[in-house]
Amino acid sequence: MDFGELVQTRRSVRGFKKQPVPRATIDEIIALAKRAPSSMNTQPWHVHVLAGAPLEVLRRRNMEAMVGGAKPNRDIAIHGEYEGVHRERQVDIAKKLFAAMGIARDDKPMRTDWVLRGFRQFDAPVSLVLTYDRRLDPGAVCHFDLGALCYGIVMAAWDRGLGTVINGQGIMRSDIVREVADIPEDEAIMTCVAMGYPDESFPANAVRSDREPNESFVRYIGFDDA
Repeated sequence: MDFGELVQTRRSVRGFKKQPVPRATIDEIIALAKRAPSSMNTQPWHVHVLAGAPLEVLRRRNMEAMVGGAKPNRDIAIHGEYEGVHRERQVDIAKKLFAAMGIARDDKPMRTDWVLRGFRQFDAPVSLVLTYDRRLDPGAVCHFDLGALCYGIVMAAWDRGLGTVINGQGIMRSDIVREVADIPEDEAIMTCVAMGYPDESFPANAVRSDREPNESFVRYIGFDDA
């Protein structure tokens, strides 16, 4: 696919077919994504790919813990509630998703079901848990590098007909993720990417988030042309 088309057509996928994703395809995706830039070529990343029974255990335990009232337990610092324009953008995409799924504002059971889907990583057949070398904390630079790898994974997957959604909800309990995936203590768990073949009949998969116009966040300094 042409790169411009790839970027413009990509969207987050939250409904997946049961069809397994071949390990060779995932390996090919990661091989491309690892060409992402990293600070001073440190390549601080690790990828733990889960499928089958281990992934089922992870999603079940994560969901049960969160439904049971457990507090999030992330390796990385997480912000509180979004405010201002960030909250507005969050609400905007939520409204679009709920409208597509036919979830009314006062439909508490359906809204709860949607949250549970997030805790289950939207029942995707594959989860890629992204970690970085903990000794690099405080991790602003390595977080940046891991974000570049993550975007590479998302784009390479889309180019191969695979959908993804970057899904922090699915690993709200880093302790559970670490135990199930046997992730070493010297790696900090950053996020996960749920991956699979898109179910085109799932209404939310047609939803795309808006992006702000360039002039709202870009400044040009020193250019002669207006």
